[in-house]
Amino acid sequence: MKETKTASGTPEARAAMHEMMAAFEAFKGANDARLDEIERRASADTLLEEKVARIDQAVSSAQARLDRVVSEGRRPELTAMSPSAASRSPSPFHGEEKAAFDGYLKTGQSPGLELKAGLSTAANSAGYVVPEQTERAIERRLMAGSPMREIASVRTVGAGVFRKPVSTAGLAAGWVAETAARPETDPATLALLEFPSADLYASPAATQSLLDDALIDLDEWLASEVEDAFAAQETAAFVVGDGVNKPKGFLSYDIVAEADHEWGEIGYVASGAAGAFAPTSPTDRLIDLVYAPKARYRPNGRFVMNRKTVSAVRKFKDSDGAYIWQPAQRPGETASLLGYAVTEIETMPDIGANAAAIAFGDFQRGYLIVDRAGVRVLRDPYSAKPYVLFYTTKRVGGGVQNFDAIKVMKFAVS
Repeated sequence: MKETKTASGTPEARAAMHEMMAAFEAFKGANDARLDEIERRASADTLLEEKVARIDQAVSSAQARLDRVVSEGRRPELTAMSPSAASRSPSPFHGEEKAAFDGYLKTGQSPGLELKAGLSTAANSAGYVVPEQTERAIERRLMAGSPMREIASVRTVGAGVFRKPVSTAGLAAGWVAETAARPETDPATLALLEFPSADLYASPAATQSLLDDALIDLDEWLASEVEDAFAAQETAAFVVGDGVNKPKGFLSYDIVAEADHEWGEIGYVASGAAGAFAPTSPTDRLIDLVYAPKARYRPNGRFVMNRKTVSAVRKFKDSDGAYIWQPAQRPGETASLLGYAVTEIETMPDIGANAAAIAFGDFQRGYLIVDRAGVRVLRDPYSAKPYVLFYTTKRVGGGVQNFDAIKVMKFAVS
């Protein structure tokens, strides 16, 4: 297995962090001037508003660069190794299975590989199950590239549907004296959650000369090629997927006012204005959102929103005049809002009428991602000549496993 490089001490990471901090200091200065002018004149000069917007864009760009550097630092590198170096280095990839799979990728010949048919009878649903090493390479890259996989629970299963019994009310308990009778307590209320997996596919292409190159590690090549396509589709499904032939996103469940919240529904806190933050004390509503989940879910709580929403909350201050959004203090860390980590997911809705644009909670306890063991690859040298396509499928499911752990802010008056 290749080593994963660490970005926290690299010159590029330090430069990105310096750029981020400098941009944020400039933003604070310009925004303070804007707020002062609004307080004096009830509105800000158009040129000043434009200046704040430009600097805010610079902060977002600097944050994106820092996130990219850190994300790339967590990815396994796709590096070439000379045959002599490969022969000197112990590798877990030696073995008949790996050699047979490499031969299949390079030439299409498959001695020693077991043909696996898909659930469908369609001809293109068949393929060869990749070796365990290749599957792990894909999983490592998905973990580094998918924001939801970084914050949710991930479980590998062997069945097409994962069923999980959960307690919706909890066990009753009580105190008794040492010799007193033990009265029977009420049993827990159980619910059975089902997480079916669905096919996620991509078709990376390669030239035959690339496949013939002895210096290319085909496992890492395949993993890097499908990484972005898989990560983008997964992330969208984990947030807004309808559960039909895809995971069910946490925003696709019924969203109700927190006071009326029941198991199976996601509770919301209103922003205080239709399609916007409340005109006065918008920070108070964010604090309400933080305290919507029970106390046991707050220590590992985090905000989830897209970049446009981050840009909006970046301008807010608390009652002491301090900015509630703060950039990461060290490479490898994330920006924070009210002291809680912020995860940017671009498939979160923009701020708008009745949009659930901000989520908060313990996503590790709240959302479950299910990976069906086994990745299939079908080599196709005919559909896009002279390129060779590799139809790669992976079975993934997901859904909310604890409806008390995730809350959202709905941009509405109530």
